[in-house]
Amino acid sequence: MALHIIEHPLVQHKLSIMRDKETSTMKFRELLQEIAMLMGYEITRDLPLAYEDIETPLMKMKAPKIAGKKVVIVPILRAGLGMVDGLMKLMPSARIGHIGLYRDEETCQPMFYYYKMPAGKERLVLLTDPMLATGGSACDAIDRLKADGFSNIRLVCLVASPEGVKAVQQQHPEVDIYLAALDEGLNEKNYILPGLGDAGDRIFGTR
Repeated sequence: MALHIIEHPLVQHKLSIMRDKETSTMKFRELLQEIAMLMGYEITRDLPLAYEDIETPLMKMKAPKIAGKKVVIVPILRAGLGMVDGLMKLMPSARIGHIGLYRDEETCQPMFYYYKMPAGKERLVLLTDPMLATGGSACDAIDRLKADGFSNIRLVCLVASPEGVKAVQQQHPEVDIYLAALDEGLNEKNYILPGLGDAGDRIFGTR
């Protein structure tokens, strides 16, 4: 449907610190959570509201609350886990799903080693992965979610390449993509440039 690049100064400032190769694992992880939370305001801007009767200390009123089945946050393992806590601070009642996959080197087919989703196919799915490089993993994850009956899906990434965005938009044109930055492109190893390195390694200290 649309590409959304969140250019809020706080998001951009924190992302610049994350890009720095001298930033520690602890700081990188903290900043990723903070950016995910800030992005969450834009991602959920259009959630539907319903009005319920409540009573303040002074009077009764019709108060707006989020309507219906709410949100499920779904990280693509492992790096996507780094964005979950930030979004959960905004939406502590959100359900959590998990998708683990890799690509078979011989067949190039996606291999799902873990897939677990909560009930409620009508929920809004926030699919998280800090890096959208070639778009292969994101497209495979979206394929699996659709096959399972989920249709309201938003892809939430930190940094993307134009190639990755194009791949998702071509295969899943109805999925909104939310980014903090659209970078220049990919190198010969399919790393995003200028990027921030391997997000999983930097989150979990395995670099």
